[in-house]
Amino acid sequence: MKKILLCFLACFLFANLQAQENLTYQKPPKEIMDLVDVPLAPATLVDSKGEMMVFLYRDQYKSISELSEQELRLGGLRINPKTNINSRTTYYNNVEVKSLKSDAPKSIVGLPENPRLANFSWSPDESKIAMTHTTETGVELWVLDIAAASAKKLTDATLNANMRDVINWFKDGSAVLVKMLPENRKELINTNTAVPTGPTISTSDGQKAQNRTYQDLLQTPNDEFNFEQLAHASLVKVDLNGNATAWMDSKMYNEISFSPDGNFVMVSSIKKPFSYIVPYYRFPFETVIYDKTGKEISKVNDVPLSEVLPIGFMAEREGRRDLNWRSDAPATLVYAKVLDGGDPEVEVEYRDEVFTLVAPFKGEGRSILKTKDRFSGITWGNKNTAIAYDYWWNNRNTRTYVFDPSNNKKAPKVLFNRNYQDQYSDPGNFVTQKNQYGTNILALKDNQAFLMGRGFTEKGQFPFVDKIDLKSAETTNMYRSNYNEKKETLVEAIDINKGEILVRIESSTEYPNYYLRDINKKDAITQITNFENPFKSLQDVHKEVITYKREDGLELNGTLYLPANYNQDSKEKLPMILWAYPREFKDKSSASQNTSNANDFTYPYYGSPIYWVNRGYVVLDDASFPIIGEGDEQPNDSFRKQLVANGKAAIDAVDEMGYIDRNRVAVGGHSYGAFMTANLLSHSNLFAAGIARSGAYNRTLTPFGFQSEERSYWEAPEVYNNMSPFMHADKMKTPLLLIHGEADNNSGTYPMQSERYFNALKGLGATARLVILPKESHGYSAKESVLHVLWEQDQWLETYVKNRVKTEISKKEEIMQN
Repeated sequence: MKKILLCFLACFLFANLQAQENLTYQKPPKEIMDLVDVPLAPATLVDSKGEMMVFLYRDQYKSISELSEQELRLGGLRINPKTNINSRTTYYNNVEVKSLKSDAPKSIVGLPENPRLANFSWSPDESKIAMTHTTETGVELWVLDIAAASAKKLTDATLNANMRDVINWFKDGSAVLVKMLPENRKELINTNTAVPTGPTISTSDGQKAQNRTYQDLLQTPNDEFNFEQLAHASLVKVDLNGNATAWMDSKMYNEISFSPDGNFVMVSSIKKPFSYIVPYYRFPFETVIYDKTGKEISKVNDVPLSEVLPIGFMAEREGRRDLNWRSDAPATLVYAKVLDGGDPEVEVEYRDEVFTLVAPFKGEGRSILKTKDRFSGITWGNKNTAIAYDYWWNNRNTRTYVFDPSNNKKAPKVLFNRNYQDQYSDPGNFVTQKNQYGTNILALKDNQAFLMGRGFTEKGQFPFVDKIDLKSAETTNMYRSNYNEKKETLVEAIDINKGEILVRIESSTEYPNYYLRDINKKDAITQITNFENPFKSLQDVHKEVITYKREDGLELNGTLYLPANYNQDSKEKLPMILWAYPREFKDKSSASQNTSNANDFTYPYYGSPIYWVNRGYVVLDDASFPIIGEGDEQPNDSFRKQLVANGKAAIDAVDEMGYIDRNRVAVGGHSYGAFMTANLLSHSNLFAAGIARSGAYNRTLTPFGFQSEERSYWEAPEVYNNMSPFMHADKMKTPLLLIHGEADNNSGTYPMQSERYFNALKGLGATARLVILPKESHGYSAKESVLHVLWEQDQWLETYVKNRVKTEISKKEEIMQN
């Protein structure tokens, strides 16, 4: 009788799902709803002196009506043409300020009605914050006075935030430089109703342009026209009384930055011709230095359209790049240039060379450093000391150099030369402090610098502060967290010389809160915030990080959750959800490292599987799914084999603990995790069902590389075909739920991937369901969408996992064996 009832239930639910093609938005059961509809603790901003903290509040989700506002997708951007700001902007609706020495935060007086705040920018002296408020008609400029806990409007809704970087402070703090709508902007073309004037034509001149499958590109001359109108802005100086002064005429301004002393401004602007195959940040652009009055000093960069690059992830364009201000000098430019033509296949002693250029910024700069691999940045100290970094993706290596920027004859010293995927050997990040210009420079004391690290080890996670002698490269530990039942995160050094560190402490059931720690005094710690746990229904859930081995001996791990009040002694056999995301490695040692912490606060975000621990499931979250290719072998050469081995090891481990019915295990993932899920279901009989969200399933549609695969389809066709679930749709015998955002903007995961894969599965008679979410991107943000996704997943799991009948299991195993 029980078997008949289960079969009837499964058939009823399946029929229900089949019939509901025209569903309205649904809501999941109460056990899940109680974890969704909760207020968020605020985001926080802290000034560099550690005196004041700003709390930024927002709703956890947008509404579907917000996502349905007008949107233009142009050149890799998503713009609301009515309000002139990114259409996917995250807005905050309340602000509070708090002294680190006081108990309660203060509410802000004078905020706009129904605030939609974004683009927060500290003033140079950190006494104020400039920000934008988006109204129904446009973007306004507002300023927040920290000490007075008050806000006021400085402009009408005339800002142009379409190209971001909309607010920059003048160094004396008396005014801001903002992008404004130009007076001569032309009316946009309605591309839905405009009559074409001719075909759209693209050409190839014989050069290879092996680009990823970017989304939201320009497609027609009308798109070009609209992009140009939306990108154009005038630069205007606005003082704190709201007085506006024209600073520069209209251009397609992109990045803007003041020199540390405030006397010069570096301004980049986009130029034509545009491209239909790369996003706006690879369009032609020029960079010009002006003085603070707007007088042109020198054009320092003129970059052509970058459609064509050499093959490989480490390919780079020629010419000046990474143009920036040297933070320890009043007004000195820094930039890098390739020494290998930008081609990673060219063998050279040094890949990049770094230069500095002082006022009046003419000609070529002075060479200060050459890096073995691709230059990736500098932490400036003083005229004789700086820290530089390079990296190389192909072998996952990174170097950290200390060098003398005043003497290029003096060889740099390599402080660290390591595999950047090796978390156990991570020395941490160098501590910085504000200088007289208000910019961050290396914190130095007697030729010693300081490092703060996350502290992953074989025995657990123990964040640390080290002191390093820059001459000998010897390190001395100053502090190491020793929490066993909590997790401490070192957020930033307030004053490293005094030992003052802002930290965040949490546990699996204790919401993260901020503290001020004195590392020079044992147990000297002061609590700053008192955020409460909004997810009380999870506080009795059992959580632990388990380790287990793959069949080849590789050690793996995952975070295991058991339902509250589950009796670990009686070991009732429960259904399980395994959630994962594959990651590629070049060595087994790094792949086997454990970077999970059972003391992380359990936070069920929109895409989390944690909800189902309250529905009677065991959950193995963030399970290790390494894909390894050592030496000349590439990870993807054995992708499917390693994928299945990872899945089997995870199920075996929890099954051996006695907690699960291994015939009722689901697997799921998002993006590359969805790709993983489809492959696991096609090439193993380990799982009862799968959930695949926003994935790509046919790799021939991403022919010039994907994820960490840099070979093209024509270089490794067997890899692309073997890894594509679409090519093996005939092997799918396991129920698969496909979910995809209709407006996915992620490279390669356009909705067609799910649509074509579902059509193949349906045509071949597989059990599958495709859910397309209107207006949603690669991640889902509307509350209606999130609740519906949770409902869909719950229905699928209840039907094909929790209530799976044994006759179905036997039938599937028989098919797989044949």
